[in-house]
Amino acid sequence: MALAGIKADATEVRLAGLTLPAGAPWAVAARQAAVARVAAAGLPHKRDEYWRYTDPTSLVVASAPAAAVLADTEAPVFGAVDRLRIVFVDGVYDAAASDDLRGTGLEIEMLPDAMAKDIHWIKDLYGVLEARGQQPVARPLAALNTAFARDGVVIRATAPVARPVNLVYLHGDATSDAVVHNVMRIEAGAELTLLENGPAAARLSKVLEVDIADGGTFHHVRTQGRDHERRAVTHCFARLGAQSRFRSFTLTVNGALTRNDCVIEMTGDDASAHVAGAAVGDGAGFHHDDTVFVTHDAVGCESRQVFKKVLRNGATGVFQGKILVKPGAQKTDGYQISQALLLDEDSQFLAKPELEIYADDVACSHGSTSGAIDETALYYLRSRGVPLAEATDLLVLAFLAEALDEIADARLSDDLRGRLEGWLARRRR
Repeated sequence: MALAGIKADATEVRLAGLTLPAGAPWAVAARQAAVARVAAAGLPHKRDEYWRYTDPTSLVVASAPAAAVLADTEAPVFGAVDRLRIVFVDGVYDAAASDDLRGTGLEIEMLPDAMAKDIHWIKDLYGVLEARGQQPVARPLAALNTAFARDGVVIRATAPVARPVNLVYLHGDATSDAVVHNVMRIEAGAELTLLENGPAAARLSKVLEVDIADGGTFHHVRTQGRDHERRAVTHCFARLGAQSRFRSFTLTVNGALTRNDCVIEMTGDDASAHVAGAAVGDGAGFHHDDTVFVTHDAVGCESRQVFKKVLRNGATGVFQGKILVKPGAQKTDGYQISQALLLDEDSQFLAKPELEIYADDVACSHGSTSGAIDETALYYLRSRGVPLAEATDLLVLAFLAEALDEIADARLSDDLRGRLEGWLARRRR
C-alpha cells in the first residue's frame, strides 16, 4: 500500500479513539480545526522526510508504552532559584503541590479554565502559532496535541517579571500518557523566564506557543531527564515582534526517545532568537532528535542555533535544522552549528543542516561535525595525573560549554553544569 494510504488508515483509527475536550464555542472550533490538520497531513511515518532518522511509531500508537517510575533522590532542579512552581502529575495540574498563583505580577490560568470562557485573550493564540508552523513542513503531532490537550497553563506578562515561572512535571503512573499545551503572551516591553523540568509521564506530548510583542523578552530553560524509558515529543512555536528577544535552552539526559521541535518566526525588524541544546546519551536505548526551523521574515534579525550531543554505548543523536530567509529579510544574521562527540564506534549522529535564502544582503552559516574525543587533549590531562575517566568528563564538559553559554542567567547555567558533572561522574567506566 502507498504511504498516503497507510498514513490515512492509521490516522483514522487513532482519531476515532479520541474525544474532544469541552469548552467555549471558539475553543471547540479551534480543536476541530486542529483535527482537520491532523487528518490532512496524516500521522507521521518513518518514511516521511522529517522522520527518516526517528521512528515515530511509539509516539503515535493508541496506548503509551510503559515506563518505570523512578524514585527521585536528587535535589530539585532549579531548587536554589526563587521561582513560582506550577506542578503537573502525569500531565494533570496539581494545585495542592503548586505555589499560590495570586500576586505574581502575571495573569495565570489553567488551560481548561481559559478554554471554557467565551472571552479570553487566549482565543487569539490557541492553536494559531501551531497552525502557522505547519508550513512548509507538516507537524501533525503538534496539531494532535492542540486538538486533544486537556491541561496546561496560560500566562500573560504585561511587564518585566523577575521571578521565573517553573513548570514541574512529575511522573506517577507507569502507563501515563500526558498531553499538555501551554500558551504564553509576552506584551510589549514585558519579560518572562520559564523553567521546565521533570520526567512528566511514560509518554509526553507537549506544545508551547509563545507570542512575543515588540520589545518583549522570553527566556526558556528546561531539563529532560530521570526516566530512562520515557518517550516525549515536544513542540515550541514562537512568533517574534520588532526588537523582541527569544532564548531557549534544553538539557537532555536519559529517555528512550525524545523529539524536540522548535519553530521560530521573526515577523518584526531587529528581533533576536537563540535556540540551543545539550544532550548526553548512554546506551543503545537512547535516541534524541532536535528539529529546528527558523524563519526570517523581517529586516535586521539575528538567529543562533547551537546544539551539542555526547553519545556512547550505541546512543543515537539527530539534528535537523533549517534557516529560511524570505524575500525582503535583508541584514539577516543566521548562525547554525550542530556537533556530536562520539565516545565509541557504536554510537551515531545523523544531521541535516539546511539554508534557504531569498535575500541578497545576509550573513548565514551552518556547520555540522561529529568525531571522537581529542586524543592530544586527553593525553595532556593524563600526563598531568588526571585519571582517564575524569579527564574524559572534563573534555565532555568543555565540548558542551558553547551550548550552555547560551543560557543568559549564570545561576541557571552553573546549576546545570553541576548536574552534568554529577551525571557523568555516576556513569564513569
